[in-house]
Amino acid sequence: MRPNHTLLPTLLPILAFGFAAAVQAKPLTVCTEASPDGFDVVQYNSLTTTNASADVLFNRLVDYDATSGKVVPSLAEKWDVSADGLTYTFTLRKGVAFQSTDYFKPSRPLNADDVLFTFNRMLDANHPWHKTAANGYPHATSFQLGKIVKAVKKIDDNTVRFELTTPEATFVPLLTMGFASIYSAEYADKLTPAKAIELNSKPIGTGPFVLKSYQKDAVIRYDVNPSYFGAKPKADRLIFAITPDPVVRVQKVKAGECQIALSPKPQDVLAARADKNMRVVDTHGFATAFIAFNSQHKPFDNAKVRQALNIAFDKKTYLKRVFEGTAVEADGPYPPNTWSYVNLPDYSYDPVKAKQLLADAGFPNGFSTTIWVRPAGSTLNPNPRAGGELLQADLAKIGVKAEIKVIEWGELIKRAKAGEHDLLFMGWSGDNGDPDNFLTPQFSCAAVESGLNFARFCDATLDKAIATGKRTADQAARSKQYETAQKIIHDQALWIPLAHPLNAAITTSNVSGYKVSPFGRQDFAGVNVN
Repeated sequence: MRPNHTLLPTLLPILAFGFAAAVQAKPLTVCTEASPDGFDVVQYNSLTTTNASADVLFNRLVDYDATSGKVVPSLAEKWDVSADGLTYTFTLRKGVAFQSTDYFKPSRPLNADDVLFTFNRMLDANHPWHKTAANGYPHATSFQLGKIVKAVKKIDDNTVRFELTTPEATFVPLLTMGFASIYSAEYADKLTPAKAIELNSKPIGTGPFVLKSYQKDAVIRYDVNPSYFGAKPKADRLIFAITPDPVVRVQKVKAGECQIALSPKPQDVLAARADKNMRVVDTHGFATAFIAFNSQHKPFDNAKVRQALNIAFDKKTYLKRVFEGTAVEADGPYPPNTWSYVNLPDYSYDPVKAKQLLADAGFPNGFSTTIWVRPAGSTLNPNPRAGGELLQADLAKIGVKAEIKVIEWGELIKRAKAGEHDLLFMGWSGDNGDPDNFLTPQFSCAAVESGLNFARFCDATLDKAIATGKRTADQAARSKQYETAQKIIHDQALWIPLAHPLNAAITTSNVSGYKVSPFGRQDFAGVNVN
């Protein structure tokens, strides 16, 4: 039988259109700095894990729009708050599908049962899934959600009500954070608590991408979620090329092996600005780099010792050497453009006075200690080794002998949360612009229990100021409480505040639609590789 050539004029435009569509969508490869702890995001607090799980695989009831500075709908299309501030009612978006994979096929769309499972797992000690999180629930514990939330109730399939024990001004903003990602109750029922570990390796969410495979310290592969309720991602696949060395990350962008390099070194940012084949995307970060003193370890239980080390460290030299002009010097827990920020006197570099403070504290001949750093650079610590060596040298001038310990990122976080460190180079990125996003997780007594309070300092007056500030919706009243908190943090010298860095990424010139978040979060759904 001869071919029917009359079909060709019709078929050719269709084939041409199909070919054009096929070549338009390309994979997006991102060079990231570290492996995630896993994909059961509620168990972990690192931004690396949030970006690899919550920001690509899941959604939350609400999101935070950094451009407008407002909380916006996501899985919940609207919400209402009672006049007394104790009841929050969320109306769920209809028809949202959970991801379908070779290990799970959902039989129904998202409903209220999924929201109840997600939060009761974290907050109800009697819930059958509560004890399945090997690492606990650090964010839920730090923010004391178990005490704040009295009940989570299903009104109907598309309506959920949170009843609080006390008014909580930060409640809705908290729900934008990665730990509040919504899980599938149906998938949990299929696994049963006995197989809870599979939530960490075989996640199911509603997000724009679906996990395809993961090889630790090497690569994470994601496919586009064909049933995603939002705008379809521009790339046809997403790949995380785990590349700890920041220099290598940039080299891979130059070679076209990655289209985006996260957490570049400051000098690479400066060089990329002059390279027509690369682009620098940046914004001022809502983040603080710091050195935490473990106040539960002697001699750091003594405020004079902490004050001495604050003024013994030459921060200006540190900023110049490590950040090379891409960061603003920090003098407190959060950036100066945060509401309630108070400008307290900085601990100016003065090694002579530092040595006298040590003598006053009972250490005229100094002491021995350890400095913990991660092996590879990040936005909040571009050169860990250099920073550690600068601190080590300055401490030696006042008689403090400090051994630098380089610890792999995942192990460092785990052990620091357990309180094993003495001095710890660390950083914190806020999620939503609210000052409490720094204060509660880093300085509350509950955060000592969860491990996020790296200073491991629990003080009743400080704790009261933080808690009182959260209980009122009046910003002026909250600011007064937070000013009190900042003064205590400063006077007690719980940190050596270092820097508020510029959040930056380097991309190839054919990338469009990529934005850098001030909170360090990553959204790759709208990124196109031309």
